[in-house]
Amino acid sequence: MFEFSYPFILLCLPLPIAVYLWIPKVTQQQSALKVPFYQTLVNLSGAAASPTERSMLQKSLAVALWVALVVAGAKPQWTGEPIALQNEGRDIMLAVDLSGSMKAADMEYNGKLLPRVSVVRSVVADFVEQRHGDRLGLILFGDNAYLQAPLTFDRNTVKQLLEEAFLGMAGNATAIGDAIALAIKRLKERPDSARVLILLTDGENTAGETQPLKAAELAAIAGVKIHTIGVASDLLIEDGFGFFSRSKKASADLDENTLQAIADTTGGQYFRARDTQGLAAIYAALNEIEPIEQDDRVYRPIQSLMHWPLAVALLISMILALLRLGLVPSMSIKQDTAKPKTGGHA
Repeated sequence: MFEFSYPFILLCLPLPIAVYLWIPKVTQQQSALKVPFYQTLVNLSGAAASPTERSMLQKSLAVALWVALVVAGAKPQWTGEPIALQNEGRDIMLAVDLSGSMKAADMEYNGKLLPRVSVVRSVVADFVEQRHGDRLGLILFGDNAYLQAPLTFDRNTVKQLLEEAFLGMAGNATAIGDAIALAIKRLKERPDSARVLILLTDGENTAGETQPLKAAELAAIAGVKIHTIGVASDLLIEDGFGFFSRSKKASADLDENTLQAIADTTGGQYFRARDTQGLAAIYAALNEIEPIEQDDRVYRPIQSLMHWPLAVALLISMILALLRLGLVPSMSIKQDTAKPKTGGHA
């Protein structure tokens, strides 16, 4: 849509008419500067137009120049169609355990037992897809914690990096405290109300330099809310080999007390996922606990057109300058007085 930013400036368009009507005309004109070679320039330019013609042309160009300048001052612009702004949501860091125990196939789905890591990839990917407007980051941890994806609006990249992750790429142990510390480092510069860490693990802290509860205290000071998820079923599994094997719960190594304490310390919640449906329900609950902030603000892209009338004004100014110097040939049409030649055929 075409419009003017300052349409009131267009009221100045009739100003030259007011000046012409109300200010007395100059009765005598004196040259402010004598140019000795002026007539030579005139002669070099060819036959000049009559004074009346040149005066009318200059007046017309002067009016056009004034109109172009006033239009440029009104700042013409083209306003495009409304475009929705990027929603301003939360900054959510996902910390996923990739220790060796995540290969345990105890997560039930449609009557089948699937490895924990496969279920986590699928459910977390669905959660990522739903977080429109949030910045998401991904931390993978085992012996150490590694930042796989910094906070970004690019959900597809986060999903792809999670799908490409494999067990053991960060080591076989579980460094929960280091994962929290790394998340704090990445979230501390973000707005206070938007710092969220979702930590998923199936075990207890067995590696790293930072103790989980100490890291939780630092997170509370930094204003980072941590929701913890324990992933393990209550099925009985065989532990050991041959004569030394014994049955134990799949969740025997899950340190629920620590995960609960981490959540309580930072104002988050602890969830327990015993199967695929339970894990999906947890992420659905997280969507409600940490709602996606919808922002209805829109903006219209604006393209300034002021350079066009300014370019016209510049061109007219150059023509007026050439006319003043007499360097523009006459625009009058001269009749050819020479007699036409006749053919020699009878």
